[in-house]
Amino acid sequence: MDIPATGTPADLTITPRDLRLDRHALGARWWHGGDPVATAYFNALSASFPQGETFFIESVRRFRDRVDGRLQEQIKAFVEQEAAHTREHVVFNKLIKSAGYDTTTMDAETRRRLDIARSRHPVAQLAITVALEHFTAIMAHSLLTEKDPLPGAPAEVLRLWQWHAIEEVEHKAVAFDTYLAVTRELSAFKRWAIRCQVMLFISAQFWYSNFQRMADFFRQDGINTPRTWWRVFTYLWFEPGMMRKVFVPYLSFFRPGFHPWDHDDGALVREFEQRLRLAEPAA
Repeated sequence: MDIPATGTPADLTITPRDLRLDRHALGARWWHGGDPVATAYFNALSASFPQGETFFIESVRRFRDRVDGRLQEQIKAFVEQEAAHTREHVVFNKLIKSAGYDTTTMDAETRRRLDIARSRHPVAQLAITVALEHFTAIMAHSLLTEKDPLPGAPAEVLRLWQWHAIEEVEHKAVAFDTYLAVTRELSAFKRWAIRCQVMLFISAQFWYSNFQRMADFFRQDGINTPRTWWRVFTYLWFEPGMMRKVFVPYLSFFRPGFHPWDHDDGALVREFEQRLRLAEPAA
Protein backbone atom coordinates (compact mmCIF):
# COMPACT_ATOMS: atom_id res chain seq x y z
CA MET A 1 0.00 0.00 0.00
CA ASP A 2 1.27 3.47 -0.83
CA ILE A 3 2.49 5.76 1.93
CA PRO A 4 0.00 8.62 2.46
CA ALA A 5 1.13 11.90 0.93
CA THR A 6 2.69 14.40 3.33
CA GLY A 7 2.69 18.16 3.27
CA THR A 8 6.35 18.54 4.19
CA PRO A 9 8.10 20.94 1.78
CA ALA A 10 10.15 19.04 -0.77
CA ASP A 11 13.10 21.37 -0.23
CA LEU A 12 13.06 21.20 3.58
CA THR A 13 16.48 20.78 5.15
CA ILE A 14 16.65 20.00 8.84
CA THR A 15 19.88 21.45 10.18
CA PRO A 16 21.34 20.53 13.57
CA ARG A 17 22.86 23.73 14.99
CA ASP A 18 25.29 23.88 17.85
CA LEU A 19 24.58 26.07 20.86
CA ARG A 20 26.26 25.95 24.23
CA LEU A 21 24.52 27.64 27.14
CA ASP A 22 26.64 29.83 29.38
CA ARG A 23 27.00 27.81 32.57
CA HIS A 24 26.30 30.97 34.60
CA ALA A 25 23.37 32.18 32.50
CA LEU A 26 20.51 32.45 34.99
CA GLY A 27 21.85 35.14 37.29
CA ALA A 28 18.80 35.07 39.60
CA ARG A 29 16.38 32.55 41.09
CA TRP A 30 13.46 34.25 39.33
CA TRP A 31 15.43 34.72 36.15
CA HIS A 32 12.41 35.71 34.04
CA GLY A 33 12.40 39.40 34.91
CA GLY A 34 11.87 38.68 38.60
CA ASP A 35 8.50 37.07 37.85
CA PRO A 36 8.04 33.80 39.81
CA VAL A 37 5.08 32.70 37.64
CA ALA A 38 6.84 33.14 34.28
CA THR A 39 10.00 31.59 35.73
CA ALA A 40 8.09 28.57 37.07
CA TYR A 41 6.33 28.05 33.73
CA PHE A 42 9.55 27.80 31.74
CA ASN A 43 11.37 25.93 34.51
CA ALA A 44 8.56 23.37 34.55
CA LEU A 45 8.83 22.86 30.80
CA SER A 46 12.60 22.53 30.92
CA ALA A 47 12.46 20.08 33.82
CA SER A 48 10.64 17.60 31.55
CA PHE A 49 12.69 18.15 28.39
CA PRO A 50 15.74 15.88 28.84
CA GLN A 51 13.69 12.78 29.64
CA GLY A 52 10.88 13.71 27.25
CA GLU A 53 13.13 14.34 24.28
CA THR A 54 15.00 11.11 24.92
CA PHE A 55 11.61 9.39 24.62
CA PHE A 56 10.91 11.25 21.35
CA ILE A 57 14.23 10.07 19.93
CA GLU A 58 13.54 6.46 20.87
CA SER A 59 10.00 6.43 19.52
CA VAL A 60 10.91 7.88 16.11
CA ARG A 61 14.31 6.26 15.57
CA ARG A 62 13.01 2.71 15.98
CA PHE A 63 11.06 3.12 12.71
CA ARG A 64 13.85 4.56 10.56
CA ASP A 65 14.23 1.34 8.57
CA ARG A 66 10.55 1.43 7.60
CA VAL A 67 10.58 4.80 5.84
CA ASP A 68 12.09 6.14 2.62
CA GLY A 69 15.58 7.58 2.29
CA ARG A 70 14.50 11.23 2.53
CA LEU A 71 12.61 10.67 5.76
CA GLN A 72 15.50 8.59 7.09
CA GLU A 73 17.74 11.63 6.67
CA GLN A 74 15.18 13.82 8.41
CA ILE A 75 14.98 11.35 11.29
CA LYS A 76 18.77 11.44 11.61
CA ALA A 77 18.71 15.25 11.81
CA PHE A 78 15.73 15.15 14.20
CA VAL A 79 17.70 12.87 16.53
CA GLU A 80 20.74 15.18 16.41
CA GLN A 81 18.62 18.24 17.16
CA GLU A 82 16.76 16.59 20.03
CA ALA A 83 19.99 15.23 21.50
CA ALA A 84 21.44 18.75 21.53
CA HIS A 85 18.27 20.10 23.15
CA THR A 86 18.56 17.41 25.81
CA ARG A 87 22.19 18.30 26.46
CA GLU A 88 21.54 22.01 26.88
CA HIS A 89 18.42 21.61 28.99
CA VAL A 90 20.37 19.30 31.29
CA VAL A 91 22.67 22.30 31.79
CA PHE A 92 19.72 24.67 32.22
CA ASN A 93 18.15 22.34 34.77
CA LYS A 94 21.41 22.25 36.73
CA LEU A 95 21.24 26.04 36.87
CA ILE A 96 17.68 25.76 38.21
CA LYS A 97 19.00 23.49 40.96
CA SER A 98 21.88 25.89 41.62
CA ALA A 99 19.28 28.62 42.17
CA GLY A 100 18.04 26.59 45.14
CA TYR A 101 15.29 24.40 43.68
CA ASP A 102 14.98 20.67 44.33
CA THR A 103 13.64 18.88 41.23
CA THR A 104 13.97 15.34 42.59
CA THR A 105 10.23 14.74 42.93
CA MET A 106 9.31 16.13 39.53
CA ASP A 107 12.14 14.20 37.85
CA ALA A 108 10.88 10.98 39.40
CA GLU A 109 7.30 11.71 38.33
CA THR A 110 8.40 12.40 34.75
CA ARG A 111 10.32 9.13 34.75
CA ARG A 112 7.27 7.26 36.08
CA ARG A 113 4.99 8.65 33.37
CA LEU A 114 7.48 7.89 30.62
CA ASP A 115 7.98 4.36 31.90
CA ILE A 116 4.21 3.87 31.50
CA ALA A 117 4.41 5.33 27.98
CA ARG A 118 7.27 2.95 27.13
CA SER A 119 5.05 0.01 28.08
CA ARG A 120 2.67 0.90 25.21
CA HIS A 121 2.83 -0.46 21.66
CA PRO A 122 5.62 1.18 19.63
CA VAL A 123 3.09 2.83 17.31
CA ALA A 124 1.27 4.22 20.35
CA GLN A 125 4.58 5.63 21.58
CA LEU A 126 5.07 7.23 18.18
CA ALA A 127 1.55 8.71 18.34
CA ILE A 128 2.36 10.17 21.76
CA THR A 129 5.43 11.79 20.25
CA VAL A 130 3.34 13.14 17.34
CA ALA A 131 0.98 14.78 19.82
CA LEU A 132 3.72 16.29 21.98
CA GLU A 133 5.67 17.48 18.93
CA HIS A 134 2.55 19.40 17.90
CA PHE A 135 2.53 21.09 21.31
CA THR A 136 6.20 22.01 21.09
CA ALA A 137 5.84 23.32 17.52
CA ILE A 138 2.89 25.60 18.21
CA MET A 139 4.41 26.91 21.44
CA ALA A 140 7.71 27.46 19.65
CA HIS A 141 5.95 29.46 16.93
CA SER A 142 4.22 31.55 19.60
CA LEU A 143 7.54 32.27 21.32
CA LEU A 144 9.24 33.26 18.07
CA THR A 145 6.45 35.64 17.08
CA GLU A 146 6.15 37.27 20.52
CA LYS A 147 6.91 41.02 20.39
CA ASP A 148 8.73 40.96 23.73
CA PRO A 149 9.72 37.34 24.41
CA LEU A 150 10.87 36.40 27.91
CA PRO A 151 11.04 40.03 29.15
CA GLY A 152 13.80 40.56 31.67
CA ALA A 153 15.45 37.20 31.00
CA PRO A 154 19.22 37.05 30.50
CA ALA A 155 20.16 37.26 26.82
CA GLU A 156 21.77 33.80 26.94
CA VAL A 157 18.57 32.23 28.28
CA LEU A 158 16.44 33.90 25.61
CA ARG A 159 18.90 32.65 23.00
CA LEU A 160 18.57 29.09 24.35
CA TRP A 161 14.78 29.11 24.10
CA GLN A 162 14.73 30.72 20.65
CA TRP A 163 17.32 28.24 19.35
CA HIS A 164 15.24 25.39 20.71
CA ALA A 165 12.10 26.93 19.20
CA ILE A 166 13.41 27.24 15.64
CA GLU A 167 14.51 23.62 15.61
CA GLU A 168 11.18 22.44 17.00
CA VAL A 169 9.44 24.32 14.19
CA GLU A 170 11.86 22.97 11.59
CA HIS A 171 11.43 19.29 12.53
CA LYS A 172 7.75 19.56 13.47
CA ALA A 173 6.61 17.00 10.88
CA VAL A 174 9.25 14.29 11.30
CA ALA A 175 7.31 12.25 13.86
CA PHE A 176 4.05 12.92 12.00
CA ASP A 177 5.44 11.76 8.64
CA THR A 178 6.94 8.70 10.32
CA TYR A 179 3.51 7.94 11.80
CA LEU A 180 1.93 8.22 8.33
CA ALA A 181 4.51 5.84 6.93
CA VAL A 182 4.23 3.14 9.59
CA THR A 183 0.41 3.22 9.64
CA ARG A 184 0.08 3.08 5.84
CA GLU A 185 -1.95 -0.13 6.04
CA LEU A 186 -4.63 1.52 8.17
CA SER A 187 -7.56 3.37 6.70
CA ALA A 188 -7.34 7.15 6.69
CA PHE A 189 -10.19 7.27 9.21
CA LYS A 190 -8.49 4.89 11.67
CA ARG A 191 -5.18 6.72 11.31
CA TRP A 192 -6.97 10.00 12.09
CA ALA A 193 -8.97 8.51 14.97
CA ILE A 194 -5.89 7.08 16.68
CA ARG A 195 -3.90 10.30 16.59
CA CYS A 196 -6.88 12.36 17.77
CA GLN A 197 -7.63 9.97 20.64
CA VAL A 198 -4.01 10.05 21.71
CA MET A 199 -3.92 13.85 21.47
CA LEU A 200 -6.92 14.22 23.78
CA PHE A 201 -5.28 12.01 26.38
CA ILE A 202 -1.87 13.67 26.02
CA SER A 203 -3.37 17.16 26.22
CA ALA A 204 -4.72 16.47 29.69
CA GLN A 205 -1.47 14.81 30.73
CA PHE A 206 0.68 17.61 29.34
CA TRP A 207 -1.02 20.46 31.18
CA TYR A 208 -1.64 18.51 34.38
CA SER A 209 2.03 17.50 34.54
CA ASN A 210 3.30 21.00 33.80
CA PHE A 211 1.01 22.53 36.42
CA GLN A 212 2.13 19.85 38.88
CA ARG A 213 5.76 20.87 38.36
CA MET A 214 4.87 24.57 38.63
CA ALA A 215 3.13 23.85 41.94
CA ASP A 216 6.31 22.19 43.17
CA PHE A 217 8.31 25.32 42.32
CA PHE A 218 5.69 27.54 43.98
CA ARG A 219 5.75 25.42 47.16
CA GLN A 220 9.51 25.82 47.34
CA ASP A 221 9.06 29.58 46.97
CA GLY A 222 6.31 29.62 49.60
CA ILE A 223 3.77 31.07 47.17
CA ASN A 224 1.58 28.09 46.20
CA THR A 225 -1.60 30.09 46.83
CA PRO A 226 -4.85 30.86 44.95
CA ARG A 227 -3.49 34.34 44.22
CA THR A 228 -0.45 32.84 42.49
CA TRP A 229 -2.62 30.50 40.44
CA TRP A 230 -4.78 33.44 39.37
CA ARG A 231 -1.57 35.01 38.10
CA VAL A 232 -0.85 31.76 36.22
CA PHE A 233 -4.27 31.99 34.59
CA THR A 234 -3.76 35.59 33.49
CA TYR A 235 -0.20 34.84 32.36
CA LEU A 236 -1.28 31.95 30.13
CA TRP A 237 -4.54 33.39 28.78
CA PHE A 238 -4.09 37.17 28.71
CA GLU A 239 -0.55 38.55 28.89
CA PRO A 240 1.45 37.22 27.17
CA GLY A 241 -1.30 34.62 26.72
CA MET A 242 0.49 31.65 25.18
CA MET A 243 -2.48 29.29 25.72
CA ARG A 244 -4.79 31.77 24.02
CA LYS A 245 -2.39 32.14 21.10
CA VAL A 246 -1.88 28.42 20.54
CA PHE A 247 -5.52 27.38 21.02
CA VAL A 248 -6.60 27.57 17.36
CA PRO A 249 -3.36 25.98 16.07
CA TYR A 250 -3.87 23.25 18.67
CA LEU A 251 -7.41 22.54 17.40
CA SER A 252 -6.13 22.27 13.83
CA PHE A 253 -4.57 18.94 14.76
CA PHE A 254 -8.04 17.38 14.92
CA ARG A 255 -8.91 18.28 11.32
CA PRO A 256 -8.93 15.28 8.95
CA GLY A 257 -6.10 15.75 6.52
CA PHE A 258 -4.12 17.94 8.92
CA HIS A 259 -0.37 18.19 8.40
CA PRO A 260 2.11 20.21 10.50
CA TRP A 261 3.34 22.07 7.42
CA ASP A 262 -0.16 23.30 6.53
CA HIS A 263 1.24 26.44 8.13
CA ASP A 264 4.57 27.09 6.43
CA ASP A 265 6.75 28.96 8.90
CA GLY A 266 10.06 28.15 7.22
CA ALA A 267 10.72 31.86 6.74
CA LEU A 268 10.45 32.34 10.50
CA VAL A 269 13.10 29.66 11.06
CA ARG A 270 15.44 31.30 8.56
CA GLU A 271 14.88 34.74 10.10
CA PHE A 272 15.85 33.59 13.59
CA GLU A 273 18.66 31.40 12.31
CA GLN A 274 20.28 34.56 10.94
CA ARG A 275 19.29 36.69 13.92
CA LEU A 276 20.88 34.23 16.35
CA ARG A 277 23.79 33.53 14.00
CA LEU A 278 23.08 29.81 14.04
CA ALA A 279 23.43 29.10 10.33
CA GLU A 280 26.44 26.87 10.81
CA PRO A 281 25.61 23.19 11.44
CA ALA A 282 26.79 21.42 14.58
CA ALA A 283 30.25 19.91 14.34
